[in-house]
Amino acid sequence: MADSSSQASELSQTAQEYINSQLELEQEAREALPYQFDSCTKPLGPLRQSLFSCLTCNPPPSSSEPYTPAGVCYSCSISCHGEHQLVELFNKRNFTCDCGTTRLPSTSPCSLRTNETGSKGGVHSEKPASENKYNQNFRNRFCGCGQEYDPHTEKGTMFQCIGLGTVEDGGCGEDWWHPECVVGLPRDWNKKQTSTKNSDAKSLNGLPNGHPPEREATHAGDHTANGDVEQVARVEDDDPPIPPGFPAEEEFEHFVCYQCVEAFPWIKRYAGTEGFLPPIHYKSQSQATDSDGADKSEEALETSKKRKADDIDDTSSAESSAKRQKGDEEAVVNGHSNHETNTSPTVPPCRYEKLPPSPTGYVSLFLKEYFRPHLCRCSTHFPLLKAHPALLDEEPTYSPPLSRSSSPAPGSVGSRSLLERGEAALSNVDRVRAIEGVMVYNHLRDKVKDFLRPYAESGQAVGAEDIKQYFERLRGDQEAIKQAGEGVNGEGGGPDGDGDSRREQSGESQT
Repeated sequence: MADSSSQASELSQTAQEYINSQLELEQEAREALPYQFDSCTKPLGPLRQSLFSCLTCNPPPSSSEPYTPAGVCYSCSISCHGEHQLVELFNKRNFTCDCGTTRLPSTSPCSLRTNETGSKGGVHSEKPASENKYNQNFRNRFCGCGQEYDPHTEKGTMFQCIGLGTVEDGGCGEDWWHPECVVGLPRDWNKKQTSTKNSDAKSLNGLPNGHPPEREATHAGDHTANGDVEQVARVEDDDPPIPPGFPAEEEFEHFVCYQCVEAFPWIKRYAGTEGFLPPIHYKSQSQATDSDGADKSEEALETSKKRKADDIDDTSSAESSAKRQKGDEEAVVNGHSNHETNTSPTVPPCRYEKLPPSPTGYVSLFLKEYFRPHLCRCSTHFPLLKAHPALLDEEPTYSPPLSRSSSPAPGSVGSRSLLERGEAALSNVDRVRAIEGVMVYNHLRDKVKDFLRPYAESGQAVGAEDIKQYFERLRGDQEAIKQAGEGVNGEGGGPDGDGDSRREQSGESQT
C-alpha cells in the first residue's frame, strides 16, 4: 500500500508544475521551429529561401529513371508535410515553392494558400514556376560522390558551394560537399589512415600498441579550426578531421567547387590573389590509389606553386604572356578584346589582365569575406560578374516572421502559449463578469481544498477515481453554486445585484 502511494505521489504534480512544464515544452517548440508557418511563399515569387524536399509525396526512383523533383518552403514543410519524410536542402536562390503544383501529387494539396472558391487550403495542380532549378539534392543525394544523406549516421561538416552554375550550365547548383571529396580522397580516408598507423605502431619498440596512432591522430587534426588537442583526441568518436590540403573553416567564407570552376574557367585566375586562398586541387581516387598517378599529381601541385613564384622571373615571361593571352581571349565580350577596351581613357584599369595565369587541373576556390572588392569590374569583365549576382553582393535570404516569444507582447493570440491565451481572453471579458468568474473560482478552490485536506494530512495519494467521484458530486451541488452566485451579487450592496455594482465599477457616480 505504501509503495503504491509513493508511486502515485511521484506521478502527481501541482497545477503550477504542470503550467511550467507546458511553458517549457512550448519554448522548446519555438526553438525548434523559430518561425511562423502560417503562410506559403509561392505568392511572393522567386526567393532565396530555405527549402525542403518531401520524399513521401515525391519519392525518387531507385535507379536513374526520370524524376520530377520538387521543393517546398519552410511553412509548407510543417503545415502541409509535417508528418512526412523530408530532406532539408537549406537555402537555394531564385526558387518558388512547389507545394500545390503539378510537381507534387494532387493528393498532397497546399493547406496554406487560398483555392479557387476563396477558402483556405485544398490547393493542388497549379502550374509550377518555370524558373526553378533543381539538382541531385532534391532526391537526397549530395556532393560529387552522390551519396545519400542520413542525418543519423553522417559525421563531419559539409560545405555549400556558392553555386556559380546550375546543373544545366555544368555546375553543381549550390550543392553540399564533403571536404574529402573536394580534394579527391575517399569518404573513409581517415579510417584507412588510422588502420595503417595502427599496424605501423605494432612494430614500434618500447611503446604500447595504439599509443602512437593516438598521437598521430592529434597531428592529423592540426588542420581543424580550433586546434584543440582534446577535441582532436576524440575525433574518431566525433567528427572526422579536416583532410590534408583542405583549409580551416575560419580561413574562408565562401567556396566554389571544381565543377562550377570548370563551368566558368575565367574565375580560375583569381586563385591565390587578394581575397582568395590558393587553389585546392582535386585528385581523383584512381590517382590516389595509383602510385604513379599520385606522384604526378604531387609534381603538378609543386609545379603550380613554383609557377606562381616564378611568374615574376623573366624566364617565364613568355609563358605567362601566352597564358594571359589565352585567358583574355576567353573573356572577350561583344567582340572587343581587353586591350582594345582599356585604350579608352574613361574605362577604369582592368585588374583581370594583371592576374596570374590560371592553375592547371581541376581546382576549387575558397573565398574570403572581403573578396568582392578585388574582382575586376571593368567594362570588359563586368558582364562575367553580372551573370552571377552572388559575386557582386551578399544575397538576401528570405526568412518567415519569427514566432512570438513567451513574453506577453502584443501580437497574434494564436502564436502565444496556452496560459497567455487564457490571460488574453480574461482581459477582454467585462470587468464585472471577470470578477464574478473569479469569485466562483475561489468558491470551487475552497471546496477542492477541503476535499484534498484529509489526503494531505494522512499522506495518502489521491486516486483518479476519487477525483472523478468528487467532481460528480460537485456537479450536483446546485445549492452551493447558487449560493456562490448570490454571494457575488450581494457585493454590490443593493437588492438589484449587479445594477449598482456595475455602475460603481465602471466609474459612474451613484445618485
